[in-house]
Amino acid sequence: MVGGAASVLSRLRAVGLAALVTALAAFGAVAEELPGLSEGWAVAVVAVLVLPAFMAPIWLAVPLARVRATWLLVAAAAAGLAWVGLFFAGPGVASNLAKLACFVLFGYWFVSLFEFLWWLALVGLLVPWIDIWSVAAGPTRYVTEERPAVFESVSVELPVPGETETANIGPPDFVFFALLLAATQRFRLRTRATWICMTGLLSLTLVLVWAFDSSGLPALPAVCFGFLLPNADLLWRDVREAYAAYAARREEAK
Repeated sequence: MVGGAASVLSRLRAVGLAALVTALAAFGAVAEELPGLSEGWAVAVVAVLVLPAFMAPIWLAVPLARVRATWLLVAAAAAGLAWVGLFFAGPGVASNLAKLACFVLFGYWFVSLFEFLWWLALVGLLVPWIDIWSVAAGPTRYVTEERPAVFESVSVELPVPGETETANIGPPDFVFFALLLAATQRFRLRTRATWICMTGLLSLTLVLVWAFDSSGLPALPAVCFGFLLPNADLLWRDVREAYAAYAARREEAK
């Protein structure tokens, strides 16, 4: 697995990924000790700097999605075990980063289950509405309101400078972010533009949570529409080609 990863990631990406993960670990370790900010400035720092920094490793590591699916699943399981072990040893920065790695690697593996691009387009259209329902009246609302400790333990924490509290993003949001970004690579879509759009909409969602004084808003609409919008023409072309092939098969069957 190590040799395979090294051959998939370019040296520049590997160095950048290692440096960024180190920086995230260092920031997480000292965030509480940094000077406090006003609420508005704290939200701005998290939205503009911290959240994109946590999403950047997903883009830097996306070539790993080309690794054999079995190895990705093994790596995701190993990261999950590391997360659990580190959590019980004492929740902290290392546990949080292992958790992030687990969700991202699982998302990279998940893309191997999608044979056709139009399947992902359908997922991108349907999942936001399921997430909206879940946050408004479904299991996500129950967990965040009735079992907040459960949500905090499984979500990825985004440290806020000068604060003990963190901004939290749930597992599905990272899994689908990694899945859809890996899909842009597999199906030759616009990877860079997709990362920018998904990250920007997630940051906007974070700002809206603060602006509306909400306990939380669904994040998967930001992820899914961030995938759909920059690739709309390519997705539509694929859907039309898939339908044309289906229509041709039906004609041949007559």
